[in-house]
Amino acid sequence: MTSQFEYFSAIDAQDSEKLGAVIQQCFGSSPDDWERYHKRIGIENFRLLRQEGQVSAGLAIYHMGQCYGGQIVPMAGIAAVGVAPEYRGKGAAYEILSQTIQELYRQKVPISALYPATQVLYRKVGYEQAGSYCRWELPLPSIQIQARSMTIHRVNTDDRSIFEAIYTRQAQVNNGNLARHQAIWQRILESEKEQAVYAYLIGSGSEPEGYIIFTQERGEKESAIAIRDWAILTAEAAKCIWMFFGNHRSQINKVYWQGSLSNPFLLLLPEQTTKIVWQMIWMLRIIDVPLALSKRGYPTGIEAELHLEVRDNLLEANNGKFSVQVSNGRGEVRPGGQGTFQIDVRGLAPLYTGFLSPRQLQQMGYLKATPGALDTATLLFSGDRPWMADFF
Repeated sequence: MTSQFEYFSAIDAQDSEKLGAVIQQCFGSSPDDWERYHKRIGIENFRLLRQEGQVSAGLAIYHMGQCYGGQIVPMAGIAAVGVAPEYRGKGAAYEILSQTIQELYRQKVPISALYPATQVLYRKVGYEQAGSYCRWELPLPSIQIQARSMTIHRVNTDDRSIFEAIYTRQAQVNNGNLARHQAIWQRILESEKEQAVYAYLIGSGSEPEGYIIFTQERGEKESAIAIRDWAILTAEAAKCIWMFFGNHRSQINKVYWQGSLSNPFLLLLPEQTTKIVWQMIWMLRIIDVPLALSKRGYPTGIEAELHLEVRDNLLEANNGKFSVQVSNGRGEVRPGGQGTFQIDVRGLAPLYTGFLSPRQLQQMGYLKATPGALDTATLLFSGDRPWMADFF
């Protein structure tokens, strides 16, 4: 069956045009949207599938990183997976995903993440639920915070470096946060609808304690502040931001943002007036088991050894027994061991990110382990629940 498919990189204008036609039809986007999208990501980061001499499917790869245990793990974000209508149901989606995963393995990429339109397809190639992406809303009149005066000053969005250092400090303490691709920064900082994008630094110019980047939206019945990005490093900076938003209440009804299932900034509000209006669960795949386990961070002060036995139907090299020895917050992975913690590559994803605990995964039939191995895994993969604020 594989012989009917040709998997290749999008390398010229003709390929780009054909792929653009598929993506536009799949996602209801315009030619201008496609032009902007492929320029941001880079046409070299698209993969295509050809059947019967025609482009039948395509996808995009964001080469970036994701934070786990305080370490940035190289990650390939998969996006814009589209199949031309006339080729659906013929195995094209599975083929392009499985070929991409094998290519990523050859490139020594440890992990891959995506936002699923359907879980069935992605589970077939080894992805599983692994973290949260939530939209929060807060009515501005409910903020009612008076904070110590801190400097808050508007800055230009032309230079993202003034935000990156602050963002990185916040991201590294939150499992699942991205080491962002340039395309994601561009989407945050550049307006696509002729809206004004506002950006402010909190604190001194030499040592800022946070920033906010947002737009303002006005509808027929209500108006809103739409937070595109924010990073807050101190409680005083958080109070300053809440007060800043609250001071918009005479003209703006609410503020909304994307983030985690729980937000420490909300502790500073007087009442529980925020609400999650929707959430998505993103998915992760372990591409290279030993490399992924050695790249993430682990709790410091723990010395332990976990004996894994992994099953992977797509990547043969991931099958087998691995010993994970953890010391000083880092892991060393060696082949072999006792195999007292048995798990397939799908189950390994929510364990790796900390989305589900070993006992929860055991309860759902995703793993088998001895009591001692279960306790060790619980220690090693403890931490905050993973989340992303960025959609790709």
